Amino acid sequence: MSQEHLAVYEVFIRSSRGLDHKHVGSLHAESPEHALMYARDCYIRRSEGVSIWVVESKNITASQEGDIENFVDPMDDKPYRHATHYELPDSVNNM
Repeated sequence: MSQEHLAVYEVFIRSSRGLDHKHVGSLHAESPEHALMYARDCYIRRSEGVSIWVVESKNITASQEGDIENFVDPMDDKPYRHATHYELPDSVNNM
């Protein structure tokens, strides 16, 4: 099968339980099942992860950097919502 007839899949790996999946790359495959097998062979052959997600690239909808103003209200008129205005007790040292 020629590569132009293969779908492009994005690969996400979770390195250990409780962590987020991270995008690690893309690959071409005939089906989601094949994409999963190829991702396993390419990205976790040395036990680098505990979970794999493959998503066909055409099924991902994403915003563009220039569109961020349409999605996010910076709330500049509500400074009380910014964490910089709160005093943390000394016992909270990891925020």
